[in-house]
Amino acid sequence: MASEFRLVRQVEFSETDMAGIMHFSNFFRYMEAAEHAFFRSLGFSIHTTAPEPLGWPRVHAGCDYKAPLRFEDSVEIRLLVRERRHRSLHYVFIFTRLNGGAPSEVARGELTAVCVRRDPETGALASTPIPEAIASRIEPAPQEWFA
Repeated sequence: MASEFRLVRQVEFSETDMAGIMHFSNFFRYMEAAEHAFFRSLGFSIHTTAPEPLGWPRVHAGCDYKAPLRFEDSVEIRLLVRERRHRSLHYVFIFTRLNGGAPSEVARGELTAVCVRRDPETGALASTPIPEAIASRIEPAPQEWFA
């Protein structure tokens, strides 16, 4: 069972502002990329149409910033599953700069995503239990990992 996933990225020039610092909104894009890669590592997609149309909209997102990331910085995004509920997953993301000396935490984010089913006729979304095939592969990380 998985409770953690790590993704390493390099800050691209297009992700920075005029001060050369990665724009705050890109931390959310990196969290989403890590979540999608986490699902793929388990053999699933975040968006499916068969056997039933499922998705994972966000009901909560946040990020606290400790230090800037700059163009060409190498950053590890560590996804930790804080909580798995019947219909939702709550993640914590720890951003660590890998270059420039000792690794250092630069930000910490959170996302809560709810499993939804899309009605094929109306397009309406309704929360639904996480399919057992997915739920059985994901477990919360040990609490000491969040310190």
